[in-house]
Amino acid sequence: MNAAQRRLGKALVLSLAHLFHPRMLWLMLWPLLISATLWIGLTIALWTHALVWIVDTLQHWWTHGTFALSWSASGVVLLVAKVILLVALLPLIQLTALLILGVFGMPRIVTHVADRHYTALAQRRGGSFFGGVVNSVKAMLIASVLFVIGLPLLFFPPVWAAVPVIAAAWLNQQVLRYDALALHATADELRTLIASRRWSWYLLGLLMALSAYVPIVGWLAPAYFGLVFAHVALDALQALRTAPIEGEITLETVEVLRIETTSHTTSDTTRVG
Repeated sequence: MNAAQRRLGKALVLSLAHLFHPRMLWLMLWPLLISATLWIGLTIALWTHALVWIVDTLQHWWTHGTFALSWSASGVVLLVAKVILLVALLPLIQLTALLILGVFGMPRIVTHVADRHYTALAQRRGGSFFGGVVNSVKAMLIASVLFVIGLPLLFFPPVWAAVPVIAAAWLNQQVLRYDALALHATADELRTLIASRRWSWYLLGLLMALSAYVPIVGWLAPAYFGLVFAHVALDALQALRTAPIEGEITLETVEVLRIETTSHTTSDTTRVG
């Protein structure tokens, strides 16, 4: 296991411990309750209209995709439409809870983690509340486009689940990486860490997206992965700030040079003697 894997494992374990702190439990519950109430209410109110729209869309795509061949599998289409609605409901609840948490809860999560593990890390506020809102809205729009583009994959049962998962994974990492770094990183540090660790962020976003389909775990996921992103982001920022700059003379370098000089001087003196 390499250093990066050990740090990720540490972040996952510590985040699980933090999750049951009373403050974190509250941050886990209220965004989830608001999101679940919103989407379950909309689903109940618009169930029939949504089914009709999805059935019409699927039949239209099927007709054009098969060169207008006639078919009578309306029952199959209706079943697929219901599956789409139910499959989409879980990630929609989780993603909405994530957006609420990202805007209103992540500063508290990051402060909670920093006060316990990164007390020496200075806050340089390269992000802002407004920047977080803009980032979340932009992420939601792009994820929606990805979901729509991927809808034709729903005709292929082995890969139908990939559509919401891929879109949700992209949205998760896009929102949480910014919110986890905004308080402590400078604008330059924020851009550097986002660009240099792109696949690491996406892996965490993918794990979070998959967790939406695990009973009970999916309800805990927004707050838990908020903590994980905070740990990973602050650890990466600390490593970036403590990494020696190429050509920079550090205290360690001075000490090594002093020892080497003393050693050479002693050797020369011994030879002369």
